[in-house]
Amino acid sequence: MEYADGAPSWRLVLRRALGVLRPRLRGQKQRGWSVGVPLIALTAGMLFTTSATTADGTALRDDRRPVLTQLIAEKRERLEVREEQASRVRAQVDQEAERLAEVDQPVKQARERADGMQAQAGFTALRGPGVTVVLDDSPRRVGDGGPNNPKNDDLVVHQGDVQSVVNALWAGGAEAMAIMDVRVISTSAVRCVGNTLLLHGQVFSPPFKITAIGEPTAMRRALQSAEGVQQFRDAVADFGLGYRETIERNVTVRAYDGSSDLRSARVAQ
Repeated sequence: MEYADGAPSWRLVLRRALGVLRPRLRGQKQRGWSVGVPLIALTAGMLFTTSATTADGTALRDDRRPVLTQLIAEKRERLEVREEQASRVRAQVDQEAERLAEVDQPVKQARERADGMQAQAGFTALRGPGVTVVLDDSPRRVGDGGPNNPKNDDLVVHQGDVQSVVNALWAGGAEAMAIMDVRVISTSAVRCVGNTLLLHGQVFSPPFKITAIGEPTAMRRALQSAEGVQQFRDAVADFGLGYRETIERNVTVRAYDGSSDLRSARVAQ
């Protein structure tokens, strides 16, 4: 039976169903199953015809991943263009503020106070010893017959895993930090979308690299004592996830160059 055209298909289904429902011999009583089977066939035919008409020659279950990938790429390109525009505007504002500070004493004092806070706020690059931690998804796949019978969630790095490493490094005395070479500041938020990392509007795929400047021994002790990090390292042994610590003798964490606007703020007590 063909369903290229909806109307003929409906007529054909109804005609065949009605033909089966008619008693073969006049006056012969039909059994229940002999009536039920044509009704089931009629319902199935109606469903098939509806699906064919709705599809209109296309697949109803197309894989949307290529569409989502293209959408992410387009959003990323637009973000890069706007970041460049914002960077130029910030440079113009800085030039105007510097020019004004030459003739306005209050503006000059305000700029000097702000310049003194640049390093603490993450707006200057920092170089020194530190630790780099790399987290990666497992090469295993669900149903591969390996040990522990893993699920999809067992084989990927999650938002909480990245946050556990970041919090442990801060607790260990980190002075500056970068995730995927993007400077982390007080307003940074680490979020995961699927198995990708979203940071300051940029999307990154694993492996995820976290670099912190500070005393390496203290930060490594903090990583070892952090519960979330220990749970991830247990999953490394169970499911083949990737975890690597590297002591850095001299590493550079770049200055933060994004927007510093705050949506809300509260005066510290």
